[in-house]
Amino acid sequence: MSNHIFLPADILLPKSGFDRWSVIACDQYTSDASYWEKVSRIVGEAPSAYHITFPEIYLSEENHSRIQTINANMNTYLDSGVFELLPNSFVYVERQTSFGLRRGIVGKIDLEAYGFEKESNAPVRATEATVIERVPPRVAIRKDAPIEIPHVMLFIDDKNRTVIEPLQERKSDFKKLYDFDLMMNGGHIKGYCPDELATNGFLAALDTLAQNNDGFLFAVGDGNHSLAAAKESYLQNKTEQNRYALVEIVNLHEPSIVFEPIYRVLFGVDAKALLCEFKDFCGAGEEQTFTALYGDKEEPFSVRAAHPLAVGTLQLFLDQYLSGHSEVKIDYIHGENEVRKLAQNDNTLGFLFDGMSKEDLFPAVKHSGSLPRKTFSMGQADDKRFYLEARKLS
Repeated sequence: MSNHIFLPADILLPKSGFDRWSVIACDQYTSDASYWEKVSRIVGEAPSAYHITFPEIYLSEENHSRIQTINANMNTYLDSGVFELLPNSFVYVERQTSFGLRRGIVGKIDLEAYGFEKESNAPVRATEATVIERVPPRVAIRKDAPIEIPHVMLFIDDKNRTVIEPLQERKSDFKKLYDFDLMMNGGHIKGYCPDELATNGFLAALDTLAQNNDGFLFAVGDGNHSLAAAKESYLQNKTEQNRYALVEIVNLHEPSIVFEPIYRVLFGVDAKALLCEFKDFCGAGEEQTFTALYGDKEEPFSVRAAHPLAVGTLQLFLDQYLSGHSEVKIDYIHGENEVRKLAQNDNTLGFLFDGMSKEDLFPAVKHSGSLPRKTFSMGQADDKRFYLEARKLS
């Protein structure tokens, strides 16, 4: 089955300048303008994924003109020979993160096999609730884009390490594609082109894994909304190129895969009033513990669970609260230090809480469907996937 779902792609890579080409995923540092200002200074006018992606921190600006610029830059890169083509190939990736080595394989996924609905039984499933209003801007970006350069990462539940890990032992036989330090504390990354024997081996192992997992082969670990946008774009324009999306697959049981909570920060809020409403919403109890941060205050407290996960309890309340407080804005933050930094601002409230275990991911999605949105993050913000490989769409 996997041979029809995860496939080799005609992959585009920059011919040179990888250190300025590769930038972090657009959904990182969404409240930290200084991060993206530093990226802009590092990149300058050099060919870079920064110039052909849309950091979410800028989504409140004039989207149409920025998307036009992105598409124009894509065409310029195609026409000016920025890329070299790696035809009908996979890329074996080794990424050094703050938690150790993360191995993966880049290829294309068949969007016919992907469903982001909560109760989906597709072979490729969303792991978090899709925020529908976040999809249209991404569809607009993809609509007229001549290439895609995604940050989507899919998990496989491969406890016996049969699919990806064997490639590491054979990488000396593969052509090395890149080997460089990622900018802004992103770690080191290497990429290789697997030979035919290795490719056939991991595809066969994927087939076996799919059979053992009752057809549930891939769970979206990162880039859920980007993949949902690719699917929506395909449904609107069913071309052969649009039917696929470039992704990286990673074993959930890789030791360097560490689940971290995605915290919540509210802006323009009366912190004490919101906390009172949250406690009233849940009722007193000792089932789930949170820490509220505002100004120089750090307030631990417990409430009765309204959802099996602490993040679910909080999100249930926040969905209701925000619907009646349009002046309050929310952001989803990776990293406790970033929450603490933001909470120092006036009229700002941050929440810290315990996250879920990664071993619970596949059983939870299989049993209950997609989780509350922004339930977990893989490691720290700087460990997130960087844009690198691309694929032509038109």
